Amino acid sequence: MTLIKLHNIKKSYGDQTVLKDVNLEIKLGERIGLVGANGAGKTTLANIISGKTKADSGEITHYIRNLKIGYLLQSTSYSLKSFNHMFEQNHHDFLEVSSHLGLEKVQEWNGDRISGMSGGEKTKIAIAHVYASNPDLLILDEPTNHLDFQGVDWLIKELKNFTTNTIIISHDRYFLDQIVDRIIEIEDGVTTNFPGNYTFYREEKERRYERQKQKYIEQKKYEKKIESEIERLNNWSSKAHREAGKVGKMADMRSGKEFYRSKAKKMDKQVKSRIKRLEKIELEGENKPKEEAKVDFDWEKQNHRGRRFIVANQIMQSIEGRILFKDSSFSILRGEKIGLIGPNGCGKTTLLRLFCNEETLESGDLWISPSLKISHLTQDVNDLESQKTINELIQQTYVYREEAQKTVNLLISMGLEESMLNKSIKQLSLGERTRFKLAQLMNENKDLLILDEPTNHLDLASREQLEKTLVSYGGTLLIVSHDRYFLEKTCEKLLVFKNEKIQKVENGYKNYLEKVELEKTPNLKIQEKTLEEKMIIENRLIQIMGELGRLNPIDSEYQSLDEEFKQLMKRKKQLFD
Repeated sequence: MTLIKLHNIKKSYGDQTVLKDVNLEIKLGERIGLVGANGAGKTTLANIISGKTKADSGEITHYIRNLKIGYLLQSTSYSLKSFNHMFEQNHHDFLEVSSHLGLEKVQEWNGDRISGMSGGEKTKIAIAHVYASNPDLLILDEPTNHLDFQGVDWLIKELKNFTTNTIIISHDRYFLDQIVDRIIEIEDGVTTNFPGNYTFYREEKERRYERQKQKYIEQKKYEKKIESEIERLNNWSSKAHREAGKVGKMADMRSGKEFYRSKAKKMDKQVKSRIKRLEKIELEGENKPKEEAKVDFDWEKQNHRGRRFIVANQIMQSIEGRILFKDSSFSILRGEKIGLIGPNGCGKTTLLRLFCNEETLESGDLWISPSLKISHLTQDVNDLESQKTINELIQQTYVYREEAQKTVNLLISMGLEESMLNKSIKQLSLGERTRFKLAQLMNENKDLLILDEPTNHLDLASREQLEKTLVSYGGTLLIVSHDRYFLEKTCEKLLVFKNEKIQKVENGYKNYLEKVELEKTPNLKIQEKTLEEKMIIENRLIQIMGELGRLNPIDSEYQSLDEEFKQLMKRKKQLFD
């Protein structure tokens, strides 16, 4: 059953056309992931579906009367007044959802507690408010931003049991893989449909790109062949015209003259025919496939200093009488790539502030190398001077023109249009502000890079490119992130915040998670059987994806394999839920 249908939706802001021709049908029970680059129009489309924004043209049809839509905005879109209003309406469902998300005694929070909420707490409160309204259609815009792993896991489980439709705008690949059964990509103002989760979408998009690329190459070869034929026929035609124009002295030369005229006319006709064929190919043929923009995160080579950067011995820190961490000892060595993980409010950001001398340690010893130079990317993208343009901020930051130009070049390679450099910060999206802060950070060439939620507001392509760069980066990294795939690929070690302590783990996130999962399962035979089944499923999924790449989506065999793929993905998720 169809829930909503969008037909020829168009939307522009001034001279910029965001949505050109969007056609979309949402069926009952679907969980859809809406993806695309920053500024592609994802939030605009969500606003149009929800009724917050009106399309310039096109038609939206609701197939359910009085359709109730719950819309979770990005946490930065809510004001303190908005949150106060949510707390005033805190009925039982709101309190229950808040509790499941790890927020305790919400009904007792006062004005100071509400105004002092962290980014994660704001996201959780907004989710609880929207979720408790029991909507027919749930729209979630970056729901996992600032959420800890506990909150993400709860949300995944709830959405799997959520019987109504869900549209999710997210750059969290793990979250999309676990939840959605269809991906809709917005690119150049139009939508493209991909069945399956995020991983299947990336693989299928690559397959489609390669197929289109091959067709385009073959088409270009054919065009070249036709152009060669046209050139050859033109040469013959010119020669025939010259022969026909010669004036002979004898009568029998006149018949020869007619022969060349006829030959020239025939050649001209063939030339026109091939020119028309070439024009038709150019008009109706395969377009050159668009490559994804490559973002070059170019880090300077790091200077080699002492081996020890930071040593913590029995450190303890609290806030308003609540202990964040205590009795914690660890060290950070040169060249290590360490991820910080733990629930919201456990003290990750506080620890980073201690490293940067922005807070005073309550007790214990924290030694920081006197020669250590730190670059720190904070979560706050609103701390830039909002009235100034990017160019103005660059000019006041860098003394040398070469450094300023390097930042400009980097921003352009990150997909920021040159015209945006003269726009004020307040006119930029959150993703564009994050890119600017990352570009500044890259030019600092410090010993230790601290990245606090660096992927927040970055589009998927930028996240994946940043991953690749950090993997090859030779310096020292401390990363706070709730993007599991990002942590798995970039961090070789962990600082785990658990039970009011910080423990250093010498393995990456994936190994740590597998160990935690095994500890939850007491029966070793069950563990081995589960892992064996998972391996069998993963091997079959790889086979299916290879077979799908050779088939046309309209083939019956394609449909059968696609259904088997969905069932296997569903079983794979069940094994580790």
